[in-house]
Amino acid sequence: MTAETVLTNARIVLADEIVEGSLVLRDGFIAGIDAGTGHTGGNMAGEDMGGDYIIPGLVELHTDHLEGHYAPRPKVRWNPIAAVLAHDAQVATAGITTVLDALRVGMDEDADLTSDDIRKLTDAIEDSVQQDRLRADHFIHLRCEVSAPDCLKAFANFDGDERVKLASLMDHAPGQRQFVNLETYAYYYQRKLKLTDRDFKLFCEKRMGESAENSRPNRAVIAAACHERGIVLASHDDATVGHVDEAIEQGVRVAEFPTTEEAARASKQAGLGVLMGAPNVMRGASHSGNVSARTLARDGLLDILSSDYIPFSLIQSAFFLGDVVEGISLPQAVAMVSKNPAEAVGLTDRGIIEQGRRADLVRVRVDDHVPVVRTVWRQGRRVA
Repeated sequence: MTAETVLTNARIVLADEIVEGSLVLRDGFIAGIDAGTGHTGGNMAGEDMGGDYIIPGLVELHTDHLEGHYAPRPKVRWNPIAAVLAHDAQVATAGITTVLDALRVGMDEDADLTSDDIRKLTDAIEDSVQQDRLRADHFIHLRCEVSAPDCLKAFANFDGDERVKLASLMDHAPGQRQFVNLETYAYYYQRKLKLTDRDFKLFCEKRMGESAENSRPNRAVIAAACHERGIVLASHDDATVGHVDEAIEQGVRVAEFPTTEEAARASKQAGLGVLMGAPNVMRGASHSGNVSARTLARDGLLDILSSDYIPFSLIQSAFFLGDVVEGISLPQAVAMVSKNPAEAVGLTDRGIIEQGRRADLVRVRVDDHVPVVRTVWRQGRRVA
């Protein structure tokens, strides 16, 4: 039996324009777009959208939000399936219909989670997908801390895991990338770990030694494995042209959170998808003092936005970016949270409203400059 839904009286955000009209969803796909009419026909009475926006379902490539549900306090562990369901509910009601859950590979002594914890969370995600418990479509993004001594061992826990779509190569050692400025590193880690100056100095020396020993060989091994398995590679926190050159050599396709305009420009010129944080857009600055996402958008250097640590920031930034950056239209901003991230990881069946694509959609009303998510559909089925 054919499952059909008709959405009428909507402002539909297409790839390059906004049209008023109707949509037909049939058997999980977009079957028709009719601009300028209140009803497209079909077997069911249309559902009046009341002039609300209909945008593609959002695609999230880098959120480490799940770990907070599993470990909400130090030494506290929640049921992993319950943690996944809580996370899933939050991302879906923020309009995210496809999410790559970013899970850490490679631990340091200050990490609250272990590699076994990460595997438990992954198993909970995959079991929940199989049991059809989830509202959003979930995949895995491996955040590979290449300076960590156990990075390759932890990466091996995901051998043959087909839900892994993306792996990012990151090094958070002092003096590297995001933490080139040691004052920024001290502000973050010394305060977090409550270290004395002497202990912090020893901590930094250990981290820098591990980075010098492990980072380059681990990058090479993981890059080769990802190419063999068809996993998209991302760089992370590139700061210099040299970092970008290294990324290009390793076959990286996405530049996550470049910390300088220089690195973003070099990444863009090399054809990499430049990804920045939606919280950066909303705040007007990076929380760690790096380049502003608004600056990159203004200069045409921004392709993809990620909610990072605040799920709702993704849809918020899409409706906000055009207000603060001249020349960015709503369709362009929406593409940064839907079409562009989907294409970056090879999910070409979604991310845009056109006939034949998956019916992953979000109904949005804007109140006082804040987008209100009213309804979410994944493959034509209402999930929020």
